[in-house]
Amino acid sequence: MGEKSFAEVEKNLRERGFGVKCFETAAEAAAYLDSQIDGQTVGFGGSVTLEEMGLYDLLSRHNQVYWHWQPGASKEEQKKARFLASEASVYLSSVNGLAETGEIINIDGTGNRVASMFYGHKKVYLIAGENKLAEDYDRALWRARNIASPLNAKRLGVKTPCAVKGDRCYDCKSPERICRGLAVLWDRPKGAEYEVILIHEKLGY
Repeated sequence: MGEKSFAEVEKNLRERGFGVKCFETAAEAAAYLDSQIDGQTVGFGGSVTLEEMGLYDLLSRHNQVYWHWQPGASKEEQKKARFLASEASVYLSSVNGLAETGEIINIDGTGNRVASMFYGHKKVYLIAGENKLAEDYDRALWRARNIASPLNAKRLGVKTPCAVKGDRCYDCKSPERICRGLAVLWDRPKGAEYEVILIHEKLGY
C-alpha cells in the first residue's frame, strides 16, 4: 500500500472519530507506544503483530501488562490473564482487516479480543501493518476470513480445513474452529479513547 492508501484510510478513520498515528517502521511505532503508555495496567489481545513488535517486553518494564501469550504461562494463568486484560485501563490489539473506507475488522475464537474492542477500557490502541489494508469493507472482511484466519489456524495447528490447505475459509463446523465471532467498528465506540496505529511494514497475518 502506498502513501495514497494510508492518507485515505487516515482521513476516513478520523472522520469516524478515531485518533490516528502513522509510522514508517514497527520500531518507531513501538517506541511511540512505549512513550505514551506509562504506569498503567495494560491488556494485550492475542496478536502476532504485537509479538513481532516486541511490545510485551517493552511495556512490561514500566507497566503491568496482562497477556495470555506470556511465555511459559499455564492454561490457568492464560485464563486469568485474559480476565485481567479485560479490566485493564489500556488495551492493545492488532486487526485482521482494515478498509480504506475506515471499517475495522477482527475475528476471534475466545471472544476476549473482540469484546475489548468495544468496551471496558479507558484507551484502546489498534495496530495495523500495511498488509492489513483492503480497498473497502467487503474486501477487508474477505481478507480477515480468507487470509488472516487460515494463517492463524495453521499457526495454532488446529484441525480445520483452512489450516490444512491454508487457502481460504471453509465456514467449517470443526470443534477446533477458531473464527467464532466477528467485530466490526464502523465508528469509534462511546466511552473510550481510540487510536489506530498505521505502520508502513507488513506485520502479523
